[in-house]
Amino acid sequence: MMRNDIFPVSGLIVSCQALEDEPLYGGDTMAKMARAAVQSGAIGIRTNGVSDILMIKNEVNVPVIGLIKRVIPGSEVFITPTLEEVKAIVMAGADVVALDVTDREGRLEAVKPLIAWAQAMGTAVMADISTFEEGLAAEALGVDFIGTTLSGYTSYSTQQEGPDFALLRALSDRVKVPVIAEGRIWTPEEAVKAMACGVSHVVVGSAITRPQLITERYVKALRQRV
Repeated sequence: MMRNDIFPVSGLIVSCQALEDEPLYGGDTMAKMARAAVQSGAIGIRTNGVSDILMIKNEVNVPVIGLIKRVIPGSEVFITPTLEEVKAIVMAGADVVALDVTDREGRLEAVKPLIAWAQAMGTAVMADISTFEEGLAAEALGVDFIGTTLSGYTSYSTQQEGPDFALLRALSDRVKVPVIAEGRIWTPEEAVKAMACGVSHVVVGSAITRPQLITERYVKALRQRV
């Protein structure tokens, strides 16, 4: 049974993630980030890894989208690649499992048991896709949410610096599954524009929770000015 009613209202979902090589990785940093985000009006949190899922679920009372990033040698698929990660995310208590649903490496077939298992456990599934066609395929697979997370991160998808507004509009006009805008949204104005494309929610991560990337943008801009 589909669970796309998990988020009762439209709004901002904040991605609280830090990779192992980043300064904010470890401890309860992401849980504190999540609490700050919710305190300021975020309606949901997206996070990576069992530890952060557990701590954030204990810290906030909004839905949590969980994923596990794991690099498999020889594969480009790293967002919740196997059933092992799906099970870990569900057992950690995430309300939604996010996973790669791109059309590469036979993924559209391989992902079927992952979606089925999560939903059988009562957990919703968010398909991270990169193209319009993948969004249609994800809907046909029965996912609960479609996120544009991977647009620009597959070799065959649109390559651009900003959000893929064209993809947001196209999917929102075509599918019945809620579309979540995610990817390269850096300003409130871009978030508003994304929502105007017809999406149900907007995910913002780096612009809020990754200070090293925020700083990098300022430094780059100032150096270019000089």
